[in-house]
Amino acid sequence: MFSPARLRYEDEHCLLQPVEDFEIFDGFCCGDDDLNEFIKVDAKPHYDELLSVTYSYHLKHEEAISPPVAFASLLNDTIRQDSERRHFTKSRKRALFPQRKRYKEYPAVKIGRLAVDGRFQRKDIGTSLLTLLKQIFITSNRTGCRFLTVDAYRTAIRFYEKNDFSLFIAKDMDGADTTVSMYFDLMRYKSFILENARP
Repeated sequence: MFSPARLRYEDEHCLLQPVEDFEIFDGFCCGDDDLNEFIKVDAKPHYDELLSVTYSYHLKHEEAISPPVAFASLLNDTIRQDSERRHFTKSRKRALFPQRKRYKEYPAVKIGRLAVDGRFQRKDIGTSLLTLLKQIFITSNRTGCRFLTVDAYRTAIRFYEKNDFSLFIAKDMDGADTTVSMYFDLMRYKSFILENARP
């Protein structure tokens, strides 16, 4: 039997774990109707149908664990260099991928939804959650995963930029869509962690 511990993170400050009982979100409200509806109505069917896995983020104080203060719903994604989405300009492709390791597709994990309870917003909870997700996918990944991706609400672009996500193509900013595609390079993050861990 597989142990779920590999997908769980806990320290003296917080707990991050996959959600199976979605009733824990009964009192959750992030101030966005779409995100509230997702966690209370859609997240469980997505989990049951193997479409996404939702992680709950809890705060800890001594032995007490809070109800979920944030969540992130994750699903598989792919970055295709030659697709109609035209993710990268030629110069950006060269910067991201060494010539000897060019592929048509790169494995990624998409942040389908991410929300912080309204009572805990503007307390860096979202940044802490993103940091944990980055760490999970460079240390405990079951398959290859080079990037995190997100279709960010335009109101959340600055949040993701603050957390080192980049726009796939700058012209997305001029479109009429309510979301903008962004990515985070886990390999660069891994290199940064290793460099800073050296004595």
